Amino acid sequence: MNRTTWLLLSFFILGVIAVSYVYFNREDALMRGLKAERNFAVKDISRLQKIFIAQRDGETTLLEKKGSEWLYNGKYKARPNAMDNLLDAIQRVEIDHIPAKAAIKNIVNNLAGEGIKVELYESGEQPIKTYYIGSGTQDERGVYMIMDGFDQPFVCHIPGWEGNLRYRYNLRGDDWRDKTVFAEDPDNIQSVSIEYPKQKNRSFKLDRKGSSFDIRPFYEITPELRMPYREGSAEAFLIGFESLVAEAFENETPAKDSVRQIVPFSVITVTNKQGKTTQAKLFPIFPESVMSLDPKTGQWVSSDGATVERYFVDHSSGDFMLIQDRVFRKVLRGYDFFYGR
Repeated sequence: MNRTTWLLLSFFILGVIAVSYVYFNREDALMRGLKAERNFAVKDISRLQKIFIAQRDGETTLLEKKGSEWLYNGKYKARPNAMDNLLDAIQRVEIDHIPAKAAIKNIVNNLAGEGIKVELYESGEQPIKTYYIGSGTQDERGVYMIMDGFDQPFVCHIPGWEGNLRYRYNLRGDDWRDKTVFAEDPDNIQSVSIEYPKQKNRSFKLDRKGSSFDIRPFYEITPELRMPYREGSAEAFLIGFESLVAEAFENETPAKDSVRQIVPFSVITVTNKQGKTTQAKLFPIFPESVMSLDPKTGQWVSSDGATVERYFVDHSSGDFMLIQDRVFRKVLRGYDFFYGR
């Protein structure tokens, strides 16, 4: 084989290699694009540091991870249940099917008009994923979603879960916030006082003294009980402060200012060993019937025998909240709870 033949063969081989390189890289880029427009899930949610959610009406939500907790809008602790539901959706969302071509125009219009924008961040300044969530399908088992920068929408769902996953992203304002009123490890509580302004004899102070407790009347005019201490009663009482959660925030209620002028039913103050103090003032919400205070039980009772089911709470955080009596009843104890047989 002469020199000319070798040169022609070499050029031919190089040409085949160049064409193959361009072709396969084009195919690879195309496959990467197809994968990117379909890959909504973040499998390792432990790497997420920030989630930004924007509504079409301009309301935005910023969720940032600080240590083991998530903060809402840089100020408030996010509600754990809301975060668990959101992170579960982010981790497990999958494509259920591709919509029919005839429906795509309406779906895209829906995403443009009603879509929720979601940006997911790890440690960098740029999001690792940005997508839009539209309305639910007619059977409410899926939602329309589209990845930012692509044209193809999909119907997505969470495998094994029946429901519209849009709701997990679509919380607003205080719905993202943690509604905890008290949350203290019983062993970390240094003191508790409960004042009942209209029942002074039931009011008390509890102080931890090493491995024991000092329990005495809140008011100096109240005589001390001369009965044996009920073993374990203080520990049982303190366990009640481990998790006490409000039903809702009522910061926008018109009654807030007038309620705060009323003498509260009770004032609960908890101080932990680090010196942090949390206080809640409880105001009973009366039904329409006439109410009176039962001096034996300390409960408000109506003329037909019904008891108060809810209270407004003026919290030391500045929030005005709504709580349920059935949740807080375990800590609404009187001085005599700790004594007797």
